[in-house]
Amino acid sequence: MNEIQENPLRTRADLVRGAVEMIKPLVSCLTPGRARMIVGEGSAHYSEDVAGMEGYSRVLWALVPMLMGRCPEAEPFWALWREGLIHGTDPEHPEYWGRIRDYDQRMVEMAVIGTGLCFVPDRFYGELQPAEQENLYQWLNQINLYDMPRNNWRFFRILVNLGFRRVGRPVDEARMKEDLDLMESHYVGDGWYFDAPTKRDYYTIWGFHYYSLVYVAAMRELDPERCERFVRRAQEIAPRFACWFDREGRAIPYGRSLTYRFCQGAFFAAMAFADVTCEGIDYGAEKGFLLRNLRYWMKMPIFDRGGALTVGYGYPNLCVAEGYNAPGSPYWGMKAFFALALPETHPFWQAEEKEYVPPRMFLDEHVRMLLTRDARNSQVITYTAGNHAWEHMHEQEKYEKFAYSSHFGFSVIKEATTLVKGAYDSMLALRRPGQDLWHSRYGCSAFSLTEKAVSFTWCPMEGVEIQTDLIPCGNWHLRRHEITTEYEIEFAEGAFAVRRDWAGARPCDRISTETRAGERFACAHGAYGTSAILAIQGYEKGEVIAPEPNTNMIWPRTVLPMLQGRLGPGKGVLLCGVFGSTEEAWAAVSPYTGSAFEGMTIQQIAEALENEQL
Repeated sequence: MNEIQENPLRTRADLVRGAVEMIKPLVSCLTPGRARMIVGEGSAHYSEDVAGMEGYSRVLWALVPMLMGRCPEAEPFWALWREGLIHGTDPEHPEYWGRIRDYDQRMVEMAVIGTGLCFVPDRFYGELQPAEQENLYQWLNQINLYDMPRNNWRFFRILVNLGFRRVGRPVDEARMKEDLDLMESHYVGDGWYFDAPTKRDYYTIWGFHYYSLVYVAAMRELDPERCERFVRRAQEIAPRFACWFDREGRAIPYGRSLTYRFCQGAFFAAMAFADVTCEGIDYGAEKGFLLRNLRYWMKMPIFDRGGALTVGYGYPNLCVAEGYNAPGSPYWGMKAFFALALPETHPFWQAEEKEYVPPRMFLDEHVRMLLTRDARNSQVITYTAGNHAWEHMHEQEKYEKFAYSSHFGFSVIKEATTLVKGAYDSMLALRRPGQDLWHSRYGCSAFSLTEKAVSFTWCPMEGVEIQTDLIPCGNWHLRRHEITTEYEIEFAEGAFAVRRDWAGARPCDRISTETRAGERFACAHGAYGTSAILAIQGYEKGEVIAPEPNTNMIWPRTVLPMLQGRLGPGKGVLLCGVFGSTEEAWAAVSPYTGSAFEGMTIQQIAEALENEQL
């Protein structure tokens, strides 16, 4: 991966090189029949055989567009993957992919093969012998015979049937109509779809919209009305989704499946592929979003020593994974390479890469977010009213934090017995004194969002109700909690977690993060940014803790500024200010570590912090 890191991705040739560098180490991971790819140990909820098939298929999300774009570099890889396609669909071969059943993971992996049939039928179908073509059709057609979840999975069957249509095989028209109608029922407006049961997260973007745009590219002439709707919705979501990215190309770590990493930028590749632009986001802006995101990820330690992608986010980390993250799952991110289907002469590649800067503050009620960015667009912070579905691992942390930052990321809970193991950044954690478990937000009974504040009511445990208001103030935000409790509680509230000191190969490589704490504040600052939390009302002390390693999504070792205290039965109010900057900024925090806010209203405090002056 050193080649990609040393020569950043900026042109089509660079992106081809990047795809080659990522696929090359995987050749040795193919099984003898080439129908499975085993990149590492670990398991998902499906079998190892299925996980191997998943790894094989996800690489095709890069090979399909490379074949479409006539990239000669794809040919040696395609020869191997074509062999795997033949053997995997042959019932007589030892590496046959097998019979599927309802809700089978292999349905997911069929989608890219359907896409290959649709857009490069001469390679995925024409190069096969008649018996091999029949095997391929029979294996894929199983997707029409079994039930699927009522979510973005239905697009996988749509893509398979599009492939059948292109190569003249029977299409299950009833299934196509059922699935397309179901996808329509998931649309809620302003470009947003929900995934079952209610989620709105990256799956709207790299699921519903990505596959919709693939559909547009295939069916624009045959189904113009539906394609027009898909295009219009992509144009509506594009400026909203743009708010999730900062200047460096980093997107907000938020929600599930973050191990797909650079799939975050795949939507912009799909827009270009379907020849879709919108006001403010032309080909140059799409190119910028896609390539900046890829460049960011190629700088991160996300590959193992053999060059294979790992499960994790900013580094290899099984702690953050879902039950459906097998060793080959991260290659879903290869969908970002779909821009390689476009020739060098396409306007996307001819355009100058440009930066599209969204508004400093944007309220998106569909996803329950108030998104903000600093003046230099160096960080995006979003304040949320929660959006989980009680479905996968760590949803409490992936959807219910008070704030999510493109720079600081967020942390997951290893164990709720101590603050160090809980790593409660951007959370208020509570427990009864003497009891073991800490409790934080996991859903809310009511919420409201405006361009000035996010408010919600939540019950972390029986007998405790909290009304919380989050008020952005530039690099600061205020948190106000009105707590009603039937018994005494102790509490701890975290700011953002910051990367701890790092020692390189030589002593001079050492970069430190300094920590400070007092009765009214806690702060960590250094080369990796500044995070601080200031007590204004109701807290007793500040402390900087060192959470368990591998809890944060971006950095394996962190420090976390926190405020702590106790509250007796009845009602009480907590008010604090939280600061987060990508720079070393102790000077911006230090004036407020005393009693600077005494006698001021919350509105006056907010104005003072926004102006960063008293």
